[in-house]
Amino acid sequence: MDVTIATSTVSGVAQAPPSKSYTHRAILAAGYAESAQVHDPLVSADTRATMRAVEAYGGSVDRSADESTLDVEGFHGRPETPDDVIDCANSGTTTRLVTATAALQDGLTVLTGDDSLRSRPQGALLDAIEQLGGRAESTRGNGQAPLVVGGGIGGGSVAIPGDVSSQYITALLMAGAVTDEGIDVDLTTELKSSPYVDITLEVLGAFGVDAEQTDAGYSVAGGQTYDPAGGEYHVPGDFSSISYLLAMGALAADDGLRITSAFPSAQGDIAIVDVLERMGADLEWDREAGELTVRKSALSGVEVGVEDTPDLLPTIATLGAAADGVTRITDAEHVRYKETDRVSAMADALTAMGAVVEEHEDSLVVYGEDSDLTGATVDGRADHRIIMSLAVAGLVADGETTVTGAEHVDVSFPGFFDVLADLGATVTRA
Repeated sequence: MDVTIATSTVSGVAQAPPSKSYTHRAILAAGYAESAQVHDPLVSADTRATMRAVEAYGGSVDRSADESTLDVEGFHGRPETPDDVIDCANSGTTTRLVTATAALQDGLTVLTGDDSLRSRPQGALLDAIEQLGGRAESTRGNGQAPLVVGGGIGGGSVAIPGDVSSQYITALLMAGAVTDEGIDVDLTTELKSSPYVDITLEVLGAFGVDAEQTDAGYSVAGGQTYDPAGGEYHVPGDFSSISYLLAMGALAADDGLRITSAFPSAQGDIAIVDVLERMGADLEWDREAGELTVRKSALSGVEVGVEDTPDLLPTIATLGAAADGVTRITDAEHVRYKETDRVSAMADALTAMGAVVEEHEDSLVVYGEDSDLTGATVDGRADHRIIMSLAVAGLVADGETTVTGAEHVDVSFPGFFDVLADLGATVTRA
């Protein structure tokens, strides 16, 4: 599906979708439990992949009619050997988290996904599982899916780099809680995207599992049971998705835009609030009510490091293209290893729209003062975050902007274009 956005203003109220990061972890945590009810989940292409994995390991996931609740019957810390290959589709989070689950069962699990997923690095996690005495192989010998994993690990210590993906650490901590010995994770390099591990620790705590940060990395004791208070867990709003709503408001909401379900949490992407305030946005946050209000503002370029917030790069790049001055996005090399190379994708698309951009190995520089955004047809790269950021850019580009492959917003914000239209933007689907 291609979507065309004309120059538009937006206004009104938008509810933030539930957090994808929390939903993934909550579904798998419920799978590790005997049973649990997950409220307000994000039901999307990615999280459905995690639901399928829980079912493959012997659990079940029943969705309420309005998809506001998931009733999960778990495998109680003892995953079965799946009857078939686990297809993780385009979800890298699913792949990494449930690869560690596979290492708990004595048989072998095969995990794969689409073309994009099969190009993403998994080697460090496979090596960690082998350090724990499990079997973990890439069928092509290149550290990428398809993966074959098993061995019935009992816990132990692993050394693993922290600068490729924090999801490796999350996977080991979640699986480690139900091993006999627990798992100590020693980081051999600086951890990137550390707020995502903070999310993991928060979710584990809500499910009654103790894990902690140590001088060397992280540790989780074994022999624990996943058991949330009252058998329930509530998913908070997603600040990665809120970033697009905030950007819409700062660029195109003359009369203001109010965003609900924006409660504080461990999410690193809350940093978008600080970034916009530094850029000069007219923004208010009622944290207790979970409401953000933002109005169209004259923005100025800033320097932002995204070592801990890689998902914000596309949003910040769009804001920089519409701001005065220069926006420098640094510490971004790991952003190249997402659904697509997001550094290159944003550089190419914004350039096609008239922005002046410099792409470096680990940074992106946007010269907003020299940019004059105009409508163009741009490639969404089958990446939800690229698609939504370019749609926001289309609101302030002269003429019409067509984003290809727009159906991929289903990964994290299935109703994105409906929300955009409801707020007053001119949106055409083809």
